[in-house]
Amino acid sequence: MCCRSSDGRVVTVSSGGMLTSKLQLQDLQSERGAFDGTMVYAQNKRQQVVMTRQWAAQHPGVHFSSMHPGWADTPAVRSSMPQFYEKMKNKLRTAEQGADTAVWLAVAKVARQQPSGLFFQDRCAVSEHLPLAWSHSRPEEEAELMTQLEALSQQYR
Repeated sequence: MCCRSSDGRVVTVSSGGMLTSKLQLQDLQSERGAFDGTMVYAQNKRQQVVMTRQWAAQHPGVHFSSMHPGWADTPAVRSSMPQFYEKMKNKLRTAEQGADTAVWLAVAKVARQQPSGLFFQDRCAVSEHLPLAWSHSRPEEEAELMTQLEALSQQYR
């Protein structure tokens, strides 16, 4: 549908949880080893950002963006990170504040003027990586992610 629009856009909501996570390709379905929900979440969010960038390159007629909403006071934050929530609850964003950049990317004309495939926070393009986090991946690894995702999707067609 968005490919037929002159202003097609895809906005992927990621998380700051991915900022220190390097792309891992060995177990995309988390079927081996002990399950760590926080690490799986971070890995999934890293995959989303890579996937969004790859789609931007593959589909130049559609504008792709990924974004971090900031740390917002949501039921997921409360239940999945209770200690973090208790320490930070007075500094967390509202859900509306967290949604601001996603909505801006989806509808604002000026957002469409940004290059496709970038990662945003607070309506600004920002780095997908923290300094010294060693979270960068090689182009071959990112291509392999897309190959594995395509293979997984074939199971559901």
